[in-house]
Amino acid sequence: MANKDMKHPENVAGKFYTTDSNDMSGQGCISCGLCYSMAPNNFQADDMGAAFVSKQPIDENEEKLCQDAMDSCPVNSIGNDGE
Repeated sequence: MANKDMKHPENVAGKFYTTDSNDMSGQGCISCGLCYSMAPNNFQADDMGAAFVSKQPIDENEEKLCQDAMDSCPVNSIGNDGE
């Protein structure tokens, strides 16, 4: 489960978020590229390659892609606050 206390500072407000790569609890983004390749409209990489949510999903398709990215993240760095 993504660490809500260590959200990436570039995440846009909303229910999906990524955990900052500086999170030492084991859920920090490892810059694998999976999420921004699965949902390129919603995730981007910062200057160091760490993912952040650049746009919250606006329809069912984007919602599914974000959920799939969250379910596939190898370090559980993507969270969903359910807002």
